[in-house]
Amino acid sequence: MSGCDDQCGVGAGAASAHERRILITVLVINAGMFATEFSAGLVAGSTALLADSLDMLADAIIYAIGLFALGRAAHWRARAALTSGMFQLALGAGIAIEAIVKIFAHGLPDVATMGLFGVLALVANTICFVLLTRFRDGDINLRATWICSRNDMIGNVGVLIAAGLVLWLESGWPDIIIGLLIAGVVIRSALRITLEAKSELHDHLTKS
Repeated sequence: MSGCDDQCGVGAGAASAHERRILITVLVINAGMFATEFSAGLVAGSTALLADSLDMLADAIIYAIGLFALGRAAHWRARAALTSGMFQLALGAGIAIEAIVKIFAHGLPDVATMGLFGVLALVANTICFVLLTRFRDGDINLRATWICSRNDMIGNVGVLIAAGLVLWLESGWPDIIIGLLIAGVVIRSALRITLEAKSELHDHLTKS
């Protein structure tokens, strides 16, 4: 039995180290893309691009929380996931408010900038999505990172669709609507993560 325990410990340590490397990699990618895409969103005057960049900032923070919780007890992982969910919820609300404010603004966003940085963000998030796919059936904390990456890809596609519709219709409404849809996706996922994390915490406290 002791030999098995030793092997299991080595295996768990190797798996944890690999997970840590993956989380650090996607954290760096998302932090870098947030700075790039947010700047582009300001220059382009695009709600969808700004919303997508803020989603990347949220993910970078969530990956940092995931790193903190990695290898800790189940209740710590659940609390980390709950924190991630609450942060995403606040971010989604902020994106929705920014989109609503944009309704009263004038002028069209820069379609070329939206398209260029939308594609760059999609490539970056596709890499993150592939790296995090192994976590899609893991514990709630790691599963939250995969859900975030999936949401980012949806947001990137939304930005590209918004750019195409703005160009075609010569209207800023597609940019605003896509920004609101991205906010909706973020809020929906945040509620799901939060409810699951609360359920796991409740189960842990009940058993304690």
